[in-house]
Amino acid sequence: MPDKHDKKHIVVIGAGIVGVSTAIWLRRAGCEVTLIDRSKPGLGTSFGNAGVLASCSVVPVTTPGLMFKGPKFLLDPNFPLFLRWSYLPKLAPWLLRYLSHATDKDTRRIADGLTPIVSDSIEQHRSLVEDGPAARYVKTSDYSFAYTDRAAFEDDAYVWELRKVAGFEPELIEGEAVREKEPAFGPAVGLLAVMRDHGYVTNPGGYVAALAETLEGMGGKLVTAEVTDFELTGGEISAVLTNNGRFECDKAVLSTGVWSKELAGKLGLKVPLESERGYHIVFKNPSFNLKAPVMVAAGKFVATPMDMGLRCAGVVEFGGIEAGPSKAPVKLLKKKVKETFPDLTYASEEEWLGHRPAPSDSLPLIGEIKNTGVFSAFGHHHIGLTGGPKTGRLIAGLINGERPNLDLSAYDPNRF
Repeated sequence: MPDKHDKKHIVVIGAGIVGVSTAIWLRRAGCEVTLIDRSKPGLGTSFGNAGVLASCSVVPVTTPGLMFKGPKFLLDPNFPLFLRWSYLPKLAPWLLRYLSHATDKDTRRIADGLTPIVSDSIEQHRSLVEDGPAARYVKTSDYSFAYTDRAAFEDDAYVWELRKVAGFEPELIEGEAVREKEPAFGPAVGLLAVMRDHGYVTNPGGYVAALAETLEGMGGKLVTAEVTDFELTGGEISAVLTNNGRFECDKAVLSTGVWSKELAGKLGLKVPLESERGYHIVFKNPSFNLKAPVMVAAGKFVATPMDMGLRCAGVVEFGGIEAGPSKAPVKLLKKKVKETFPDLTYASEEEWLGHRPAPSDSLPLIGEIKNTGVFSAFGHHHIGLTGGPKTGRLIAGLINGERPNLDLSAYDPNRF
């Protein structure tokens, strides 16, 4: 622990999984930490994710051919991709940049960048929670990908080849052996590609809240306020301004997901970042729960056993952050759940809409913004929960002058 006069005071903006992880690692390094969010910890995007610690999630959405397949997917009512057409004029510049990366070269480059952030997820989460109150939420498990048959699995050969490059190869289970492993599956599932040594969180919102409790127990400070601006002195951060006062600091961390775009703009950084709207349904008191999480390839959704029931999360919708939930994505998600688990019954259901922060190149922003002393830690798209602890550890190291054993240039926020 450094001497008191050497302690840095860091303001972390955003109390989701990335922000709370960063705050804990900073506090462990001896920094004074204030964590600011407009809501209580874990109530934003971190509340509603699929809960999977998906170490093998190294492949971006923008795989080769998406430029041509995308319009077809949008017009297919049975494909889980939706667009609020009134939002298209605003979305178009980002969308064109996003689709420009749907090449083999860029897909491999992005996969190489995502791998170090997610591949050791279980280890990073275990290190983060130690023996604290959040530890009970973290479970080690398999993570399976459900396909209709071997042909459907082989259609994903490109994706599985990239996972193999990253060190992840599945065990295949076919036919009736599928139902021996997981009795809940109906006949629509004929093959499982099983990834060992993965994990999940049984209550993502509760997990982040427990991590925030850990931070407070370590002497960190939690503040409920909305950040409005930064105060710079000589081009470097000196205070964070909020609707609840001014907070002086030596450095700051920006980790408010898709809402980071506006605040980054106040520092002169124009980030091509959009919301990829995602939905979940929690089936409460279900007639069964799964043994482990599963990605259902045909429906592009993840089903995860959680404390509150069976959570089925997925679907992609583009429509910005202002509009409320749409009916069609939820309707399709329910249809795909019924096809996969035909015998599922439950007492009630709860629907949710959240906003995945999607940079145009599918790589998170991890690093200092223009020598301002403000560090970006956002833009994790589908890997926020999986990669949050690793990101927090990297940011804490950068702030404390450590040299990471990882080339961070792929995540440089100033690349835009």
